[in-house]
Amino acid sequence: MNWIKRTVTLAAAMVLMAGFVSCGGGEPVRLATEGSYHPFNFINDDGEIDGLERELGDELCRRAELQCEWVLNDWEGMIPDLVAGEFDAIIAGMSITDERDMTIDFTEPYYPPTPSVYLAVAGAGDEAVEGRLGAYANTIYSDYFAEQGIEYTEFGSEDERIEALLNGDIDAMLVDHAYAVEKLSEYEGQLVVVGPSVLLDRGIGMGVRNDNELLAKLNSATASMKADGSLNELILKWVGEDAATFDEVPAP
Repeated sequence: MNWIKRTVTLAAAMVLMAGFVSCGGGEPVRLATEGSYHPFNFINDDGEIDGLERELGDELCRRAELQCEWVLNDWEGMIPDLVAGEFDAIIAGMSITDERDMTIDFTEPYYPPTPSVYLAVAGAGDEAVEGRLGAYANTIYSDYFAEQGIEYTEFGSEDERIEALLNGDIDAMLVDHAYAVEKLSEYEGQLVVVGPSVLLDRGIGMGVRNDNELLAKLNSATASMKADGSLNELILKWVGEDAATFDEVPAP
């Protein structure tokens, strides 16, 4: 079933992209993203991959003199499909963790490590984090709840989780800081941050296969964007003035 779902998704991506998006004049590189994690990656009204990571990936490929092809892939298949050679790099809001680092290599982070926070409906107090919790499947959040022995409801998409929260099916959900900033703006007056914050990762980076020369090229391009300030500008453009940048990390 998962194979069928990924095949359909990738087929749709080929229709959306209509082939290569040339971001540089050199080696062809296939970049995989999910397309449903605003503001990092999403499908815009024109049916194109958009967001912070689309703009970042294009610029990294330009600086590294690579020719990029964007493809969509299901989140749960990201790491297995990368290892299998279905594409060359993951750029999909993937947090850098020790467990993932055992299977693939990560670039230096392009989004700094920030505390994850709990979102709840407006009016809820900190006690919401002691209630019914929700987490996106196969993420650092579901892993954290499982490791801590905390009961939670697992969701297959972010839209399902937000709907469950707003409908009162869950009391709170644990999310990364950038996602929280986006949703607090999108659902202004309906959502609030509650409870303690939790630092779960080492930032967000691109994933590549182990011992791949692509890693050095992407790291060099990322370092150049940090040095000239363009990466911070990109983060602030897509996440907003409350975003974490490489100058300072905002309080949760």
